[in-house]
Amino acid sequence: MVRTSVLADAMNSINNADSMGKRQVLIRPASKVTVEFLNIMQKHGYVGEFEVVDDHRSGKIVVQLNGRLNKCGVISPRYNVKIDQLEKWVTKLLPARQFGHIVLTTSAGVMDHQTARRKHVSGKILGFFY
Repeated sequence: MVRTSVLADAMNSINNADSMGKRQVLIRPASKVTVEFLNIMQKHGYVGEFEVVDDHRSGKIVVQLNGRLNKCGVISPRYNVKIDQLEKWVTKLLPARQFGHIVLTTSAGVMDHQTARRKHVSGKILGFFY
């Protein structure tokens, strides 16, 4: 079976482990985008600590779950999102206005939609979590 999206597989593993009530999950293979996505989730308190394990292959990530995550997902294909279109995506993807985050990849790096609005940058949509 061909792996089409490493980030989608990682978010699916996190969703499944969190719904089963696990305290940690092993994600493989590791990627830079997955690590940045997890950094944003950790900054907002949705996951605990995570550790990138270099096994001289594709790498692994061990993520500590804290049970706060309801759902995380990936948007494929990665649509271009302008700043004025951001509110449309927020209402489409998130369950409430002040609840959850959309992750964007921009020219200024990977960030959530509130930071992108503050910095006045737009980019491609990666995924969401709440």
